[in-house]
Amino acid sequence: MALTPRLDLRQSQQLVMTPQLQQAIKLLQMSNLDLATYVEQELEKNPLLERDDAIPGDDDYKASDDTSDFEGDGDTGPLEEISISDDAPLSAAENAAIDTDYDNIYTSDATLDNPSDAIGADAANTGFLAASTGGSSSFSGTDVNLENTLSDDISLRDHLAAQLNLLGLSPADKLIASYLIDLVSDTGYLVGDLEEAAESLGCTEERLNSVLDTLRGLEPTGVFAKDLADCLALQLKEKNRYDPAIAALLQNLHLLAEGNLKELLGVCGVDQEDLAEMIAEIKELDPKPGLQFGSEIAQTLVPDIFVHRRPDGGWQVELNSETLPKVLVNNRYYSVINTKSRRKEEKEYLSECLNSANWLVKSLEQRAQTILKVASALVEEQEMFFTQGIEFLRPLNLKTIAEAISMHESTVSRVTSNKYLATSRGVFELKYFFTSAINATSGGDSHSAASVRHKLKQLVNDEAPNRVLSDDKIVELMKLQGIDIARRTVAKYRDAMNIPSSVERRRLKKQLIAS
Repeated sequence: MALTPRLDLRQSQQLVMTPQLQQAIKLLQMSNLDLATYVEQELEKNPLLERDDAIPGDDDYKASDDTSDFEGDGDTGPLEEISISDDAPLSAAENAAIDTDYDNIYTSDATLDNPSDAIGADAANTGFLAASTGGSSSFSGTDVNLENTLSDDISLRDHLAAQLNLLGLSPADKLIASYLIDLVSDTGYLVGDLEEAAESLGCTEERLNSVLDTLRGLEPTGVFAKDLADCLALQLKEKNRYDPAIAALLQNLHLLAEGNLKELLGVCGVDQEDLAEMIAEIKELDPKPGLQFGSEIAQTLVPDIFVHRRPDGGWQVELNSETLPKVLVNNRYYSVINTKSRRKEEKEYLSECLNSANWLVKSLEQRAQTILKVASALVEEQEMFFTQGIEFLRPLNLKTIAEAISMHESTVSRVTSNKYLATSRGVFELKYFFTSAINATSGGDSHSAASVRHKLKQLVNDEAPNRVLSDDKIVELMKLQGIDIARRTVAKYRDAMNIPSSVERRRLKKQLIAS
């Protein structure tokens, strides 16, 4: 059969991910903190965007309506479409485009392909850090501002990098040391595979271990340890208190955690008095030396949605207006600049800024609508939780909410990520209300996994000191309450809640009674 060129005409459909559509999808899954940061960046880049308090009451500005007035009724039947008055409302095509089944959004973020590039960059920064920590600043007269003299707490990595210049390492070993410093966790432990690290750096494992041995002598003592026993051993060696007996104790820390002192006496070969002294000495050590240094500041959790009980018994669902960025499109500024622009490039730039600003305002409005609709549907589905507590939390999946608000499951998943709902029972992440189902013994309504875990914890807390419940006994008690659960599921839930086994709980209760 001869090969000949041929022209074919084919028709197909595909969804194109435009930059605007990617932006709208990103906004859906952003937390309120990430959204505020993103909007600040857009305000800096786009000259046509302004905050809503720039010129109050000016008709030349176009902004989204105050979404704090949105309300959803969780017990008044099906949800209705929420409309927002605007000069250019979102079209049906734009609404459908945002609600798409796209889980992968490509960004322009990229990492270095060559690990040695990152090591070289860290090594270059090391010199700067050493210089900055040792430098001094001068102030003149009354220009001194104490706020300008404040600095952030130094991080563990910065502290270790600043000590590199004092070790007298060769340039190659210094690069290896910088790479190893990046493998240290915030607690001070070394994470990662050393064999892979040696392969990435193109050096032998012997040379890598030699540099690592040098770094293990840095302050604070105990950093670059492989595990807890290694960390404690480093601190004991510095105090010259590391002997065979305490080495045996460190190798059997699991016995100490279980309270099995009898077996520990035989392993260490000491009497009770010596063992008590060794345990007291270990308690004085720092199991996480890296935490002595600064770390990221914990952000205050701000809810995105408020749920209140209305006087008539219904539920009022409203957005937290403090977490909603309010931006305006300055049409007057656009008109003035556009009339004075002569070059084609200038007009194209202004047009692009105007389109981007309008799309951002519409995307923020669409995001607020979608969050409110999902939250209202959640309140409607989980009304028993809000009225009677966690024991009445119903099994729920994304498909149920998606069908209730006529959206795709992927959209609901994005909305429930990093969003929090404040109720009279506390603040909960939206994903908290989605739990798997546990069958009922009588064939009735299923139980949610969260409510089953709560009942399991109650059973353990109500145990008598002389009667500890085994997993099999817990299964029997659960079945009496109408919950059909397997023993392995009980063990899985118990481990997830850090509840010891029945044997360990019995030993702990005996120790408490004896003490």
